[in-house]
Amino acid sequence: MRLKIILPRINPTKLTLPAQCPHSDCGSTQVQRFQVVKKSIRDTVEHEVEAWRCVCLRCGRTFRVYPEGVDRAQASLRVRGLGVMLYLLGLSYGATSLVLEALGVYRSKSQVYDAVQAAARRVPGLRREAVFEGIQTPAVGADVTSVKCKGQWVLLGLAVNDIDGTALSLDVLAGEDAESLKEWLAPVLEATGAQLLVTDDADSFKQVADAHAVQHQICKSHVQRNTEALVEELKNQSQHSQDGSLSEIGVTPEEAREHLETLLELVSNRDPQDEDEVAKLYDRYVGTSPPKKGERASLAYRLYLLFLDRYNLWRRLTCYRHWEGPNGERVDGTNNGCERAFGWWIKERYRTMRGYKVRENALYVSRLLVWCGNQSRSSGASLSQLLT
Repeated sequence: MRLKIILPRINPTKLTLPAQCPHSDCGSTQVQRFQVVKKSIRDTVEHEVEAWRCVCLRCGRTFRVYPEGVDRAQASLRVRGLGVMLYLLGLSYGATSLVLEALGVYRSKSQVYDAVQAAARRVPGLRREAVFEGIQTPAVGADVTSVKCKGQWVLLGLAVNDIDGTALSLDVLAGEDAESLKEWLAPVLEATGAQLLVTDDADSFKQVADAHAVQHQICKSHVQRNTEALVEELKNQSQHSQDGSLSEIGVTPEEAREHLETLLELVSNRDPQDEDEVAKLYDRYVGTSPPKKGERASLAYRLYLLFLDRYNLWRRLTCYRHWEGPNGERVDGTNNGCERAFGWWIKERYRTMRGYKVRENALYVSRLLVWCGNQSRSSGASLSQLLT
């Protein structure tokens, strides 16, 4: 897990009189301090701090001003932040409670849970309607994953800036069908001004890219691995198959194996100009008889489907070779941006769990992890802004 988390600090001497009355229906700038009081807190270092009692001279209501790192709660922001950090790093709520108690600060499991959920709900952005920090990017990567909640799988969709890997949006999806993906990705593509969508080779993503008139790059690693596996399987089948389907179209088993080797080489090189070569392989198997109902596909028909699929994929597979953003941005042709975000943040924490208990928490905690991962790319994730 690649996270850099900054805990809130406590400065007992840093108190600042607010510029105006904190009550929204007043807003007066005439506020003054009239008393200094003591406040006991639960913290690893400080146990008591001074607080100011203040009054608004217009509305007459009083309020308190606390030093940096302290608020109305009994536990300091540092202790609550420490609980959130320990949970994100893999401890359970119970284990986090035990660690805090060993440090001299008792926090029950439910208090740790409340702090984590409160922080998770305050994560800024990462919603399809509010892309993270309003980032503009010419290339968006998208992928889906699942986490278990009370025995049911919850589908999460993640969109990233494919130029630098920053996560843009994380949402719960209704399904992996084209309509669900369109509903999720349309606001993201519009908000970022994306010209290129980078995904795996799922057909639903192809429909999304076509519907929104953006260029589409299919992960070259996915296609490479799938092609290698299919070529190996079909080469073996060609050595033992006796269904006669190849002879019907005038292709010998040796020629079929040569065609498969040629396809594998073309997919490995991914030269956009080789589209015609892939088309020739596909044309060689045109006319192959499809299987009848209840029959298994013949060897020749499986070869036909493989060559047809790679021909249809070719422009999406080689798009990264010539695509360039308005400021010279380039992509590497993989969907690694999403894969890293899933693996480094969401899945790394999820592996230590038996699943989530509340559906909303699966989303909010995942967003909290992704937000921390984004912030770790720079100065680090400061939990202060999520705890106050």
